[in-house]
Amino acid sequence: MTEVRVRDVMTRRIVYLPAATTLDEAARAMRDADIGDVVVTDGSSLFGMVTDRDIVIRAVAEGRDARRTTIGSVTPRDIVMIEQNSTAAEAATLMRDRSVRRILVCDNDRQLVGIVSLGDLAPRLDPSSALSKVSEASPRR
Repeated sequence: MTEVRVRDVMTRRIVYLPAATTLDEAARAMRDADIGDVVVTDGSSLFGMVTDRDIVIRAVAEGRDARRTTIGSVTPRDIVMIEQNSTAAEAATLMRDRSVRRILVCDNDRQLVGIVSLGDLAPRLDPSSALSKVSEASPRR
């Protein structure tokens, strides 16, 4: 049996937003694309990745105004990347070691090609786990 590679489970759709985007705009973009993260840019450079959880914990819970606060001000600056040919197990280990739930995925030239989340990995690494069953269930609307 061959090992599952990150490229086989990652999400290829990436939404980019500039660091100057307000939190409410970013939240709408996430809702409209049915995603929980966006890649944040500073001009043509990668700034980081912000998640729906970052917005809630680092801004909303602190009482910051979502119409005036930018995603750049709440985006963690530590960029965690993995190469697309890495194994799913390697991705899970990296997530554990860096305490993150999502990792940016790059190709051999370090170009961004996707995002892999803990929810993407769970069904492949532990199909009988509760996280796997939740990840495979249809979202409630």
